[in-house]
Amino acid sequence: MNTIETITNEKASELGIEVVFPTPNQIMLRSMVRHKGFLIGATVLIIVVLMAALAPVLAPHDPYEQSLATRMLPTVWQENGSWEYPLGTDNMGRDYLSRIIYGSRVSLLIGFLVMIIAATIGTTMGLLAGYFGGKVDMVVSFLITVRLALPAVLVAVAVVALMGGSTKVVIFVLGFLIWDRFAVVIRASTQQIRPMEYVAAAKAAGCSTRRILIAEVIPNLMNNLIVVMTLEVARAILLEAALSFLGMGVQPPTPSWGLMISEAKEFMLFEPHLITIPGIALFVLLLGMNLLGDGIRDVTAPEGRS
Repeated sequence: MNTIETITNEKASELGIEVVFPTPNQIMLRSMVRHKGFLIGATVLIIVVLMAALAPVLAPHDPYEQSLATRMLPTVWQENGSWEYPLGTDNMGRDYLSRIIYGSRVSLLIGFLVMIIAATIGTTMGLLAGYFGGKVDMVVSFLITVRLALPAVLVAVAVVALMGGSTKVVIFVLGFLIWDRFAVVIRASTQQIRPMEYVAAAKAAGCSTRRILIAEVIPNLMNNLIVVMTLEVARAILLEAALSFLGMGVQPPTPSWGLMISEAKEFMLFEPHLITIPGIALFVLLLGMNLLGDGIRDVTAPEGRS
């Protein structure tokens, strides 16, 4: 209890008033409610997650069903458009709204799986480098430098071209390519935590290195880790869309926003909505993820908890 709280409590006790100070969690919750970027990002993510989870219910048609009779139908706001196909159909006669809804599943699945793989690799390397230092830090720093020297998109294109494009290949290739940010952030944070008193107390108490890392270091890294996770999910989704656009990511007929943009590029001048709609969906999801990451960083920073 600080001096201000002590004085306040003394005066309050003299007046017979009970003063209740907000807990750190309550302060953080208030910061989240007041942070517009966090609210917008969280709302966008929740909507996309619900859309992906409820895709069989929300989609008016089968996203894989093809029909030349319904090929290239206009959207509902265009002339001769109908509510049966609100966003029209593509060159194969597939309902565009249904493919957009199911495409959210592909983007979220790949984004989160890639993030989990990258977080596991990068966090482990950064944790070991930051805590042990010395030769371990030198080796990890060298690996980070090598990774940063390799353009992620070019390496992904080369590897996928050799191994063949598929969802599994894309997930593993991107997961092993975007771990560098995790390693850099966790390494720096661990170096700051290592000389702390509670770590020294755990060492003095005879705790093993494993217990110190799990019980003392990792819990204090979670704020930074969560922020990087949200940003890397957005990065993974963007890279997947880029690979799918180049024809080396998710393969047809699987609905993917990047693949939909690629398939519609031939009709860009005649039916621009075929590119605009999945492009807007991708933009909104990436914007929401980045706003959420920035919001988490702001509300969990020490200056944001004052």
